[in-house]
Amino acid sequence: MPESRTPAAALSDGLSNRQVTMISIAGIIGAGLFIGSANAIATTGPAILLSYAITGLLVLLVMRMLGEMAVLNPDSGSFSTYATEALGQRAGFTVGWLYWWFWVLLIPVEAIAGADILHAWFSAVPSWAFTAAIIAVLTTTNLLQVKNFGEFEFWFSLVKVLAIVAFIAVGALAVFGAWPLADVSGVRHLFANQGFMPHGFGAVLTGILVTVFSFFGAEIVTIAAAESKRPAEKIRRAINLVVWRIALFYLLSIFLVVSLVNWSDPGLRQQGTFQYVLTTLNMPGAKLMVDVVVFVAVCSCMNSGLYTASRMLFSLARRGDAPAACGRVSAQGVPRAAVTASTLAGFAACVANYAFPGRVFTFLISTTGAIALLVYLVIAASQLVLRRRAERRGQPPAFKMWLFPWLTWAAIGVILAVLGYMFALDDYREQGLLTLAVAGGVFVVSLYVTRGRRRAAPVF
Repeated sequence: MPESRTPAAALSDGLSNRQVTMISIAGIIGAGLFIGSANAIATTGPAILLSYAITGLLVLLVMRMLGEMAVLNPDSGSFSTYATEALGQRAGFTVGWLYWWFWVLLIPVEAIAGADILHAWFSAVPSWAFTAAIIAVLTTTNLLQVKNFGEFEFWFSLVKVLAIVAFIAVGALAVFGAWPLADVSGVRHLFANQGFMPHGFGAVLTGILVTVFSFFGAEIVTIAAAESKRPAEKIRRAINLVVWRIALFYLLSIFLVVSLVNWSDPGLRQQGTFQYVLTTLNMPGAKLMVDVVVFVAVCSCMNSGLYTASRMLFSLARRGDAPAACGRVSAQGVPRAAVTASTLAGFAACVANYAFPGRVFTFLISTTGAIALLVYLVIAASQLVLRRRAERRGQPPAFKMWLFPWLTWAAIGVILAVLGYMFALDDYREQGLLTLAVAGGVFVVSLYVTRGRRRAAPVF
């Protein structure tokens, strides 16, 4: 029996309104915005704004599709459950395990990044000790009660939001010539150095491949809302917030960056996006402030990654697609076995990184290259099937995808085009092939695991 028929009754509803709201607001803000966007800007130039806008529009459409399904059927398995209902057991199995794989590998990435920041502050303590401590603290909080995850994420998210709002305020003052600490003003850098699109439109498409992973994680709110009261209401509200989150946090902040500094300056990559801009504006203590915010951001991403991986593993177990122990919960409604298993997998990747630096872990990370795009593709395909099924039954959803089916097909076309472009580029082809190899391997395993099992009854 699929989990959707037992509406996550074993999970608690301990996430409060303010926690889910803050998770929905700041869930897409990671260290990639504060630091990693520098590489995207240096590769694309000011036209990176187009990359972010196109990617943001794609994410907006995908989230609307996901919201349509999630409002009718809130579920901790989210799109994996919907893929099972729409496309069959093997599709749900494959996308669920790929999603788990992505977040499990993100756990060590974020823990190691946070440890490196702490090691730079306290060099006497080895980096691996900080890594182990970060993993231990966040795992412990996730093992106790879901409200602990929510509370940590609330404060992490609040810090990120305040940091971006402060950055936008400072940047706006500088653009209008009102920043007193530096003689930097206007938006001349948008066009001053080889123009707005210095590397042509092809670089904009390349920028999409970089920026798409910055937005990945917006779907977490549909998983978290399943552990709150009135989840459908919270999902609807969160989906409606996507537009201004993308516009404010990404488009506006990146616009200020490419307006105020030279996109081709090597210092942009060396220092990271926000630190380089603040340093250019002579902001006192810029490095320390950005280090604190980035540390909070990586801890937030790891916290979310551990939570998301464990809930996806729990959902897979409930549907018979993972070990049964991972589908059990504690008296507090926490799937502790799923949390522990996800942590151990992430910790093993950490050990591989320290034991074989630059080899095993780098290979593992490269296998996640196209997972975000594959997940988006499955969400769109599932919504297409389930919406048509619902309309044939005379039960169209109240929270609808816009201009169905045209925008759904348009999103599918864009995703396939970006995947195709990924394989056309030498720098990304290997990542794409490795991701497809992993996806193919998981699908082959699904043929064995789901063998002889009846297809789940449609939920719509």
